[in-house]
Amino acid sequence: MAKISVADVMTRQVVYLPEATTLDEAAQAMRDQGIGDVVVTSGPTMVGLVTDRDIVIRAIAENRIPKQTTLGSITSHELIMVEQSATVEEAVQAMRERGVRRLLVCDSDRNVVGIISLSDVALLPTSTPA
Repeated sequence: MAKISVADVMTRQVVYLPEATTLDEAAQAMRDQGIGDVVVTSGPTMVGLVTDRDIVIRAIAENRIPKQTTLGSITSHELIMVEQSATVEEAVQAMRERGVRRLLVCDSDRNVVGIISLSDVALLPTSTPA
């Protein structure tokens, strides 16, 4: 496979929601934006990431009420970043090592510019024409 950079396949749309946002509001935002994750903030600081799967596993399956449960209560607080110039293979390796399915993508100044997920990688062709 040709060396494809993270910037070539990442999702550029990043949605930020405050940790006080309820899960039903977050789920609606994900649906409306066609995304599967949001970055959770506390004021101007990023504090974690919540995925649609997190909402199901950490809240719905635990009988938590979506209108009363906040993002802050189910947030994964480990934020793992990869630089947009990294290769997809490097990003996948980082996901494997950390046991995650998504990475925040940053520029050289460590500003978030996107998110790369395993589903982004899965959509890549498995071989390139000669």
